Amino acid sequence: MPVYPSLTHALAEALVGALWFIEGSEDEQMDPDDAVKVLEGVSHLFSQLSTDQRQELIDLVRVMAEAEPDLARREFLEGFPEGFGLVEDAS
Repeated sequence: MPVYPSLTHALAEALVGALWFIEGSEDEQMDPDDAVKVLEGVSHLFSQLSTDQRQELIDLVRVMAEAEPDLARREFLEGFPEGFGLVEDAS
């Protein structure tokens, strides 16, 4: 049985994992300017998604957050939709 129920879920896991690494990287691990470029590029890509695609990603990230045992990563996942422009900022 596959670990992920769909390719979309597997790709979301991979993307979120990469973004988690980038966001948590120290300056010695990754150039801050390069990190910002990657994060902004992903946010721009997300802005191009249809409403249905955005909702699908939000739902996947919510499921990932609910299953995440690591508190810091769970908090990252819970803030992911707002942090990457999938939803309007709540403030």
